Amino acid sequence: MRRRLFGLAVAGLLPLLSSPATLAQEAPWPNRPITLMGGFPNGSGVDIYARKLAEPLSKVLGVPVVVDNRSGAGGNIASDFVAKGRPDGYLFLFGTAGTHAINATLYRNLPFDVVKDSTAITHLGDVPNVLTVSAEKRPQLNSCQAVLAAARARPGALNYASTGNGASTHLAGAQFAQTAGIDIVHVPFRGQPGAQTALLAGDVDLFFNQSGPAIGYIGQGQVRGLAVTTAQRLPALPEVPTVAEACGLPGFDSSTWYGIFAPPGLPTAIAERMNAEIQKIIGTAEFKKWLIETQGITPSTLTMPAQFRALQERDIARWAEVVRRSGAQVD
Repeated sequence: MRRRLFGLAVAGLLPLLSSPATLAQEAPWPNRPITLMGGFPNGSGVDIYARKLAEPLSKVLGVPVVVDNRSGAGGNIASDFVAKGRPDGYLFLFGTAGTHAINATLYRNLPFDVVKDSTAITHLGDVPNVLTVSAEKRPQLNSCQAVLAAARARPGALNYASTGNGASTHLAGAQFAQTAGIDIVHVPFRGQPGAQTALLAGDVDLFFNQSGPAIGYIGQGQVRGLAVTTAQRLPALPEVPTVAEACGLPGFDSSTWYGIFAPPGLPTAIAERMNAEIQKIIGTAEFKKWLIETQGITPSTLTMPAQFRALQERDIARWAEVVRRSGAQVD
């Protein structure tokens, strides 16, 4: 009888003893800091946008949103970390068309599946590239036609920097070379700062830089913008013609995108809340103005996660063809 009474007493205490843990589990999301991971170095276009987004996102969610950059392997280090992370709403990835479309074909042994091992949260906008040269080191390359003439006169003599194998800065150059029928050599760097430093030092000839960082360097007069890779000129660089205009390559269009991903299995309620809050932020007139005028980014019109996922899957196929034709491959 004593053992039975003792057992009943303990059973009665269990709800009380476990209540703090239960309450913690049931606490509304979010209730602690959120990590927004990026796969590229500080100062890159990804980093600039992530930090701009993190500040207002922290305010609306009521918890710190911390940007954590883990660069390397074309963004795969950060992407793989998030793909294998806990789907609890406290770890997100600032992804790109490079990390979640291009790399699917570029890397032979990708340690994660770009679709199955991610939850698509929201599209953040389309990102063009700008063909740039050092105004000081390459004064003779003062137009896209001059670049084409130099490349055709000496095949393989000109080279172009990129922020890494498979990045948009790589494949924009590859697509340009394919379309123009020229031979220019790809020189990959680990991130935007290294590639930009090499261009300014004259160690490389060309750099198809992302629009955000490129706008700043063009404005400072450190580089010359020869052409933008979009079908239309950028409002932030109205004087810089398109590749189609400047290079005589009709229909040329090469742009990528930014987007937010989470580990697979993220609860739908959290994914929908995160999507809604980000869309409110990037949809404001102030944020759109920042995107257009300082980053050269086309604001997103894809407001739902399903729309973003559909874009990602289309781009996996689109960029696979560019990768195949370029011959680029990373083991």
